[in-house]
Amino acid sequence: MSSATLESSPPAAQPSLVTETGGFAGTRRNTFPKVRPPGYFSPDADQAAIKAFYQANGYFVLENGFTAEEVEALKQETTLICRGERGELPNQEKANPAEPDESVLSRFLCIHFPHKCSDVMLATLHSQPTVQALTTIIGPNVKCMQSMLFMKASGKPGQAWHQDEDYIATRDKSLVGAWIAMDRATVENGCLWVMPGSHRPGILWEQRWHGDRRFDCAEQSINFPFTDDQSIPVEVEPGSVVFFNGYLLHRSLPNRAPAGTFRRSLVNHFMSCESHLPWGKLPEHDHIAHHDNRDVVIVAGQDPYAWKGYASINKPHVRPSGDGGCIKWTDGTKLPYQE
Repeated sequence: MSSATLESSPPAAQPSLVTETGGFAGTRRNTFPKVRPPGYFSPDADQAAIKAFYQANGYFVLENGFTAEEVEALKQETTLICRGERGELPNQEKANPAEPDESVLSRFLCIHFPHKCSDVMLATLHSQPTVQALTTIIGPNVKCMQSMLFMKASGKPGQAWHQDEDYIATRDKSLVGAWIAMDRATVENGCLWVMPGSHRPGILWEQRWHGDRRFDCAEQSINFPFTDDQSIPVEVEPGSVVFFNGYLLHRSLPNRAPAGTFRRSLVNHFMSCESHLPWGKLPEHDHIAHHDNRDVVIVAGQDPYAWKGYASINKPHVRPSGDGGCIKWTDGTKLPYQE
């Protein structure tokens, strides 16, 4: 049921899907958004309040999860990664030193697994406010399997409605995304939109090719019992972290801000250590019932499968933005856009 164009906030008269659960949300320092929406918490918030809101709605925002100095370090590291200073990226030439940073950053929509080549990106997995939040909503034992670095320059597309468990399967439904804002994220520059409570049915909705140039090459979830105007924008200040459930429907729209504007963010994905991670190419002679991807980083507690050891399988690579057309990753079929 997701087809309507959504370029601005829903009408005020539209009933909200957000379930308010109360509790101490912490001492707020941010001034944007001007009015603190439900689900925005500070690091000193009551953890029980965070857990209650997350369980009811499938997401929450941790404001000031990273300091201004930490955000600046992430932005500088983002530029170095895009320039090739943290290792060669597949099918990408190292930037000429004379090329302006803005030009270099504008080449990319998203780079996967930056924590594999950058100690600065890797350190975000162990950030104390992040780990505290993760152990509250997942449990005491937490591991990370993926990171994604978004530059999203002006004019770059968003991603259509989807659920992260479509791509990263966890056997216990414990997947959580932690979306770290490096720039102020607004409706204009392509912030996240979420469908509050859409995680609760526990269903992975059908996906199809959207053919919509507002979005990148990932397919779109369809036939879910919600409409676009029931979704809400998650506008945040730099340093805020948006946590969201792997079954939560979410999307982003293109960056419509003036040229030279970026909406940089780092997204890390976490899950419980107790669960196997049946993700990635199945090794020869393995069975899906036993498959457990061991390319993980333990960020809290104990790993009951530590006896299996760990691996380094994934490498940094660039996600296609659709500028040159899209290819279906399963069979190489060219996916047409609607002109």
